[in-house]
Amino acid sequence: MKNNLLAISPLDGRYADKIEELSDFVSEYALIKHRVEIEIKYLLALSKIGVVRKINSVEQKALNEILDNFDINEALKVKEIENETRHDIKAVEKYLRDKFAKNSLKDVLEMIHFGLTSEDINNIAYRLMLKNAVENILLPALSEVLENLNGKTKKYKKVVILGRTHGQGAVPTTFGKEFAVFTARLEKEIKLLEKQKLTGKLNGAIGNYNALNFAYPEFNWIKFSKSFVSSFDLDPNLITTQINPYEDIISVFQNLQRVNGILLDFNNDMWRYASDGWIKLDVKTKEVGSSTMPQKVNPIDFENSEGNLTLANGFMQTINEKLYISRLQRDLSNSTIIRNLGTVLGYCLLGYKSALTGLSRVDINLEQIDKDLNEDWSILSEGLQTYLRKEGLSDSYYLVLNLTKGKKFNKDSWQKLINDLSIDKKHKEKLLNLTPKSYIGLSKELIG
Repeated sequence: MKNNLLAISPLDGRYADKIEELSDFVSEYALIKHRVEIEIKYLLALSKIGVVRKINSVEQKALNEILDNFDINEALKVKEIENETRHDIKAVEKYLRDKFAKNSLKDVLEMIHFGLTSEDINNIAYRLMLKNAVENILLPALSEVLENLNGKTKKYKKVVILGRTHGQGAVPTTFGKEFAVFTARLEKEIKLLEKQKLTGKLNGAIGNYNALNFAYPEFNWIKFSKSFVSSFDLDPNLITTQINPYEDIISVFQNLQRVNGILLDFNNDMWRYASDGWIKLDVKTKEVGSSTMPQKVNPIDFENSEGNLTLANGFMQTINEKLYISRLQRDLSNSTIIRNLGTVLGYCLLGYKSALTGLSRVDINLEQIDKDLNEDWSILSEGLQTYLRKEGLSDSYYLVLNLTKGKKFNKDSWQKLINDLSIDKKHKEKLLNLTPKSYIGLSKELIG
C-alpha cells in the first residue's frame, strides 16, 4: 500500500485516518462486494420462481460462504479479472463462474447475470452504498453534533449576549437561544434525512424486460423485479431507461446540502464569536496556533469544517446537475460521476467531525461578553420606543430615533435620557429598570 504522503487527494492522504470508517461502505471494495451480493441473490431469486433449478441447502450455504468470506483479497481477484475484461460487471460474473465451476453449481453458470444489464446491478449497489453510509456513519456523526449543540443550549441558557443584525449591535439575546436556532434547524433536516427512501430497478438493457420476457414470457417479470428490489429495502422503480433515474440520490444530496449549509452558517457565527472574544478555545499545551505568533489559539476546527463542507456542497451541486441528464436511453458519463460518492460523503464527514471537535473545545468569556453588551445602551431603544407607543406618546418612534441615532450611551447617559423625557414618574421607573441584561424577551422560555 502506498504511503499516505503519496496520495493525490487529501481524503486518501492527510485526512485518511479521520474518515476510514467510510471505506467499508463507499469504497471500490464495497462496490464490488455489493455487486457480488446482488448477483448471488438474483440467482437465488431465479431459483425460487423456477427459472433456475432448485438450489439445495448445501449449495445455498456455499453461496452464503462466498459472501461471508468476501474480503479485500477476493475483491483484488475481481479487479485482476477486470484488467482482462475491461468491464467491471463482467468481471464479477466471471469471478462467480470460476467459483461455481468448482462445485455442484457448475450447471447454472449460464444463469449468472441472466437477462440483465450492468445497470441492473450497479443502480442497486450504489444505492445500498449510499443508504448504508448515511445510516451507519453520517447520521451518527450528525447526532453527536446535535447532542453537543443541545448541551451548549442548556448550559448557556442564561448567558445574555449582544445580538447583531447587519453586523451592527441590535437587541440582546442569549447564547443558549442562539445555539437552539441551529439545533432546531438541524433536527428538521436530520429527520428528513432519516426518512429518505432510495429506489432500485431490475428491468434489463432499456427498461422493458426485453431479454427476460423473450426467454421466459410465461413469468411475471414486473412482479419479480418489484419483489427483488424491495428485498433490499429499496422502492421499486418500474418506468426507467437503462438507468434508474437519479432523483432519489439527488434528493439525499440536496438534504445533505441543507444540513451542510446550516453547519456552514454555524461555523461562520462561531468564527465571529471567537474573533470578538466571546468564546475561548481550550488550550492544548503542544499545539501551535501560528508559526510566528506564539500566543495564538485559532478557531481552526470551525474553519476546517467550513472548508470541507464547502467542498462537499460543491461536489454535490456538480453531481446533481449531471445526474439529472442521461442521453436518450443511456450514456456512460454518469458512471464516472457516481463513483465520487465516497468523495462527497468523505468531505461531509470531515466537516461534521471538525465542527464537533470545535464545539467540544468551546467555552465562553463572560467578561468580554458583558463588556460588549454594556458598551452601548442605545440597544434598548427598541424597548423604549415600543413602550412609549403603547402609552400613547405621539410620534414615539421618531422621538427616540432623533435622540439616539448614531449616538452611543453608557448606563448614566441612557438613564439621563429617560429622566429627561416628559412622561409620568411610574413610566420612568419602569424604563429606568430596563437593562441590556434584562431586555431578552422570551429567549429563556423558547428553549425550555
